[in-house]
Amino acid sequence: MKSIANYISISRIFLSFALFLVKPLSTVFYIIYLLCGISDGLDGYIARKTNTLSKLGEKLDSFADLIMDLVLIIVLYQIINPTVQIIVWIAIILIIRILSMVVVFVKYKTFGMLHTYGNKITGLMLFVFPLSLGFVQSDVLMYIICVVASISAIEELFINLSAKKLQANRKTIFSK
Repeated sequence: MKSIANYISISRIFLSFALFLVKPLSTVFYIIYLLCGISDGLDGYIARKTNTLSKLGEKLDSFADLIMDLVLIIVLYQIINPTVQIIVWIAIILIIRILSMVVVFVKYKTFGMLHTYGNKITGLMLFVFPLSLGFVQSDVLMYIICVVASISAIEELFINLSAKKLQANRKTIFSK
């Protein structure tokens, strides 16, 4: 029972890779995708309710999120056909995120990503993005997501640079 939340996070990694095996935006794609989304909310909820929060669980959740995001970028790239400006913007956001991970590794000798409100909002927007492709122009959504993701990436980097210790569950730059 202690590691059920961790198994749910691990299942999200495998489900994310399964998205490579199905037709993008098909019914099966959306079923797998929704299972990934459910697992993302469920792992933390179960860990909190069963009082089994752990550093490993935090890392697994962040790693599973990262894998899912990368898989989606690869799978959806041809469909959304982003502009060069969006590609460069995403690359800059990724560089900031990687720099933040390097700072964490150098300062604390571990892998870690923060669960800030900005990162949660970015994650939610990224999750909704494929679901909304049939309703809203993808360029508009990508610009909005890039703005929010830029702010949250910069916030996370600043927190990691200025913090005395790793605080994976720090909510904002203004909280301690």
